[in-house]
Amino acid sequence: MRGSIRRQLKEDEGYTLTEMLVVIGIICLIAAVLTPSLMGQLGRARSKAAQLQLETVASAVELFHSDVGRYPTQEEGLKALVQEPGSAEGWSGPYLRDVKALNDPWTHPLVYKLDAEGQHFYVQSLGADGKPGGSGVDRDLRVPAS
Repeated sequence: MRGSIRRQLKEDEGYTLTEMLVVIGIICLIAAVLTPSLMGQLGRARSKAAQLQLETVASAVELFHSDVGRYPTQEEGLKALVQEPGSAEGWSGPYLRDVKALNDPWTHPLVYKLDAEGQHFYVQSLGADGKPGGSGVDRDLRVPAS
């Protein structure tokens, strides 16, 4: 009698291949439903992070202006916020911690433009696609906004 009970328990142990395939199928269906919404949230989060980063870099440019008496030239670019340019008397930076702050969340370099008179500037991210224009997460972000 004991042998038949042990044999019966051994036959009932574990999962069948069909049961495993059903569980895997359910997991795949759940992932297929959730993935698009999670990816959309990730894109929106990166856009918000890029906007905050642009505001931080623009503030650093203003600090540079307050110390040096001018904005970084187009040739110096945003690197003047991290490394002292030779022609910047009064520079007391670095104004940003790292050169990595000069790239947007999609690892594209930020765009810095100074007008011909040297009085107005903007800092821009070209969005997820790294190209001018676009909409959604590909939309360009600019500070100060124009």
